[in-house]
Amino acid sequence: MRVHGVTRVPGDKSISHRVLLAAALARGTSRIDGLLVAEDVQSTARVLRQLGPAVSRLVPGRDVSVRGARFRSPRQTLHCGNSGTTARLVLGAIAGSSVRARLTGDASLRRRPMRRVIDPLRAMGAVLAADEAGTLPVAVQSGGLHAFTYSSPIASAQVKSAILFAALTARVPVTVTEPRRSRDHTERLFVHLGLDLRDSNGAVSYLPAPDSLPPFQVAIPGDLSSAAFLVGAAVLAEGGELLIEGVGVNPTRTGFLSVLERMGAHVERFNLGAMGGEPVADLLARPAELTGTEVVADEIPSLIDEVPLLAVLASRATGETVFRGVSELRVKESDRLSLIAGNLRALGGIAEVRGDDLYVRGGESRPRGRVETGGDHRLAMAFAVLGTIPGAAVRLSERRSVAISYPRFFDTLQAIGRAPRHRD
Repeated sequence: MRVHGVTRVPGDKSISHRVLLAAALARGTSRIDGLLVAEDVQSTARVLRQLGPAVSRLVPGRDVSVRGARFRSPRQTLHCGNSGTTARLVLGAIAGSSVRARLTGDASLRRRPMRRVIDPLRAMGAVLAADEAGTLPVAVQSGGLHAFTYSSPIASAQVKSAILFAALTARVPVTVTEPRRSRDHTERLFVHLGLDLRDSNGAVSYLPAPDSLPPFQVAIPGDLSSAAFLVGAAVLAEGGELLIEGVGVNPTRTGFLSVLERMGAHVERFNLGAMGGEPVADLLARPAELTGTEVVADEIPSLIDEVPLLAVLASRATGETVFRGVSELRVKESDRLSLIAGNLRALGGIAEVRGDDLYVRGGESRPRGRVETGGDHRLAMAFAVLGTIPGAAVRLSERRSVAISYPRFFDTLQAIGRAPRHRD
């Protein structure tokens, strides 16, 4: 396979959730360009409409308008679909508001941990009711939040963001520290919107403003996590080059590019600029001969969503690649850790999980077999990339899950090469 052409990827999923929520809390009508139109973001828009703000229909290629409003108690349970970001960030925003609500999600989301958000929100003064497992459904109401300093035991942008949105709606000061730096999209958005947020040696502090958040206009860059799969296809190609325009290159998200560099693949950046407080660039990717590497635990927060893609690339590298401290993969949309290793073995590769570490040994055999995606969009896309290798025969158990983050992924992959087929 040869890659060719110039392409773009959809708007950043993490930023899309946060911008929608901020616009819903603003007093007036905000306009958003480049919002991701995919199932997870549709879940956030649907939940916000139930809470009172008016969110226009999400249509690819069209701006989205949001008329903010004070949250009201919804008549029905808020269904967050498969979106953990929706559930955790909305929990925070509701906790700081004077409303009562109950949140739930699909079967996958109801298995994912919410206690990591519930516990600090309770410590802030929120009243939340959940089962002992700390999973959805969760009933929440504000208990009158107070100033709060929190030292998070895990590096989680969703935990940090839930606390920041709770502070924004309740108008109380907070400080959050983490063991390692997680994604900083919420912090960048707050600063871009003129809010008083400061980062001092990893301690993020928010000071409330006396006035309401004004409406705004913002453009969202392309999603680096979506671009990663196209970069991966280019790296595995036999020739050519691929240019991906307008991609967000936030330093808290570019860890996978650093790992690729160590493995022997250099992705060039052109036309550096800024969009909505986020750095952006065009990415140029070419085929490369890969060698194994070690990805240490401190790197994982900056590339957690790209581990499936890096693992399939590692299966084509010379030597062994080790991913340290990737236990968080067990509580994503699926048990990604087990499924990555199991699927690589099912295709004839060598991979195993030892404790919280993932080991992948590279080889030259043609990947052939069936991949169980577990309904996980990132697994479906990662193994689709592996299926572009000449002579490969990769059959995916399903392809619908990619609608969560990149609805036209297979069309794009086909345009730059070819995609594996769905099982009969």
